[in-house]
Amino acid sequence: MPERGPNQHNRQHQTVFLNQRAYAFPRRPVVAICIDGCDPAYIKTGLAQNILPNIRRFLTQGFGAWADAVVPTFTNPNNLSIVTGSPPAVHGISGNYFLDPTTGQAVMMTDPGQLRSETLLARFSHSGAKVTVITAKEKLRRLLGHGLAAGICFSAEKAEDCTIPAHGIEDICQQIGRPQPDVYSAELSLFVLEAGLALLEQRRPDLMYLSLSDYVQHKHAPGSAEANAFYAALDRACGQLAEAGALVALTADHGMNAKPRVVFLQDMLNARYGPGQTRVICPITDPYVAHHGALGSCVRVYCTGTDRAAVRAVIASIPGVEAVYDTPAACEQFLLPPDREADLLVLGDKKTAIGAAERDHDLSELGDAPLRSHGGRAEQVVPFILSEPISEEYQRRAATVRLRNFDLFDYALNGARGM
Repeated sequence: MPERGPNQHNRQHQTVFLNQRAYAFPRRPVVAICIDGCDPAYIKTGLAQNILPNIRRFLTQGFGAWADAVVPTFTNPNNLSIVTGSPPAVHGISGNYFLDPTTGQAVMMTDPGQLRSETLLARFSHSGAKVTVITAKEKLRRLLGHGLAAGICFSAEKAEDCTIPAHGIEDICQQIGRPQPDVYSAELSLFVLEAGLALLEQRRPDLMYLSLSDYVQHKHAPGSAEANAFYAALDRACGQLAEAGALVALTADHGMNAKPRVVFLQDMLNARYGPGQTRVICPITDPYVAHHGALGSCVRVYCTGTDRAAVRAVIASIPGVEAVYDTPAACEQFLLPPDREADLLVLGDKKTAIGAAERDHDLSELGDAPLRSHGGRAEQVVPFILSEPISEEYQRRAATVRLRNFDLFDYALNGARGM
């Protein structure tokens, strides 16, 4: 893969346009990190316990706020929103899993052909920028790396399989002195961070996007020993990236909450209307369900043989259900693509996960740990932190306009002072 584009002087005067936004070329490396599952409670607890000195410095000397993630608060739609600077109505990825209306089959949303927007990473790479993308899980690699003209894109999950033709790099495990981590481990995210630091120091990319795993957040509450150890390591990595000369920009795809109540909605609808009259799709579903059993706080319901309004009223009366939206309301409220939306979008409250039929969810690997998950509005608020201060214009904007996690590159490239 070629690494060089226009010379540095020319690139500093270029502007990249995508989805009605203009982005300035960075004058130094920008490292954007999506901390998967980073509920505000982890940051607040870490600050209170003095285990986040670098993030504290970013907040006092740079910029920090709370932003809203995309609903449904799942990994794929939010990561794609961050790297396109747009909501799912624009880029088309509205969940991890959806019902394809052309085939009637439920499929993973991991195929780049499902994307309806170029990514900012691809657009910059075509304009001569050196781009590096490292994901924790393979499910995101193809989406985030789609359209890259050059650069590096690989996942920690498949780090040993990296080749220069396919990923722009090889032998990454040897380079950082870490074995390929288990997908269900804190080490998966730490591998991403260590690889990112190594490549920042070795190759000085213009843009780097690091997408972590939420394994720790699904398994361990804020303030637990395991969560504290992970966030302390994350903080150290952020400090090292900043010391290496990067502007560090942090946000998350969603928060995380304990879900002591589980509603198996398909079973309830089958009991009311009979089998085959409705179909419940769980958009949290992906290849990695051991830590959440495909249970989140959002499902989609297709009313194949019943009256939509009647089903909506029944679902809305179930304890733990926060809201039920029909297609137009869901798309207007959450900026979702209408042709990929179900008859009904159902959100659970902070303490409730919603599933399909009980037989469809394997919770055996949770062990004695309580279910912790996401998907609803209770997991929408996420951190938004830059290691450098922002301009007065962007300070005014942050104070008056709703801040979204997909504003991250705008603030980092256009709003940060000295960029």
